[in-house]
Amino acid sequence: MCGICGELNFDGHAPDANLIRAMCDTILHRGPDDEGIHVDSHVGLGQRRLTIIDLAASACPPLCNEDRTVWLAFNGEIYNFQQLRQQLIELGHRFATNSDTEVIIHLYEEEGVECLQKLRGMFAFALWDQRRKMLFCARDRIGKKPFCYAKTPWGLVFGSEIKAITAHPGISRQPDFFAIEQYLTHSYVPAPHTAFAGINRLPPGHYLTCDTRGNLIIKNFWVPTAKPAIS
Repeated sequence: MCGICGELNFDGHAPDANLIRAMCDTILHRGPDDEGIHVDSHVGLGQRRLTIIDLAASACPPLCNEDRTVWLAFNGEIYNFQQLRQQLIELGHRFATNSDTEVIIHLYEEEGVECLQKLRGMFAFALWDQRRKMLFCARDRIGKKPFCYAKTPWGLVFGSEIKAITAHPGISRQPDFFAIEQYLTHSYVPAPHTAFAGINRLPPGHYLTCDTRGNLIIKNFWVPTAKPAIS
């Protein structure tokens, strides 16, 4: 288990690295082994890491591609990463680590958001495409890994847990009374709602893209299909 968090600013200024670190501190329990932070124009990415694949400190996300134009914070495990890695090497990609995290970066370079169709595993990630000035975030098909976000007039804040988002001083902690009513009625809060107004969950099998003009798009990349019963 790992934890990710971050911020995309629409006005062009780089997020405060100390603030990203404070957001990471709220999810220390998700990744007690290491911490990584990347801050650039518009975006800040943070990760608390539980080391499982490639134990080297150099494999701690956020990781980037060769020219440092694609950055990724990642929570989860990609089961078919070795197969994908070999295919990407044959296409000319160079890897700096042995991690499954880096596979997503290079697969994105080849496939764009369609890379999700080739990933097999449990995951939630946030990828910053510097050239396109676009944040691309996704959650696995079943929703094994969590991903929450809050969009404001000035930016987008996200995290593996709500406490990482509310650690940001620009995010309100106003309760969502409709969501609380749903919990009292059904014993759970249906997605995309959370108990906090303005903080949403990305549904399982969905991804979002958000550019620096604040254009937020959410789409599903997978829908479960029912097989006919065999009599």
